[in-house]
Amino acid sequence: MSDAIGCARWAIAAGHAPARSRGVEPAFTSHDRLCLLNAGAVLANVRVRVLYAAGAEVGPYRLSVAPRRMRHVRVNDLIFPEAIRLDEAYGLIVRSDQPVVVQFSRQDTRALMNAGMMTTAWPGID
Repeated sequence: MSDAIGCARWAIAAGHAPARSRGVEPAFTSHDRLCLLNAGAVLANVRVRVLYAAGAEVGPYRLSVAPRRMRHVRVNDLIFPEAIRLDEAYGLIVRSDQPVVVQFSRQDTRALMNAGMMTTAWPGID
């Protein structure tokens, strides 16, 4: 019996990594973030593609998540094959060779009052 839960395909439609921040870095740097959970017993090889609203597509960005672990990845820190474009609307397609659970969050510190948002990504049907 496998402890793996989640899906192999996920979509996030509301990406936007702000270019400006207010406060001490890196704790208060505005960013989007992925949280990837691999509850299974096998390493998950994850590929992320970025689809910009203006039509460009970039990726894949290659990530891995150890068995029975979770991993936080700031979208702003994805730099290969190309640094994420700040202040541009984008969506993400996340594919994994093992079932994973994907959560998406945003920290926006541009204004005096900081804002945060968190949601589970949209799972694909495997």
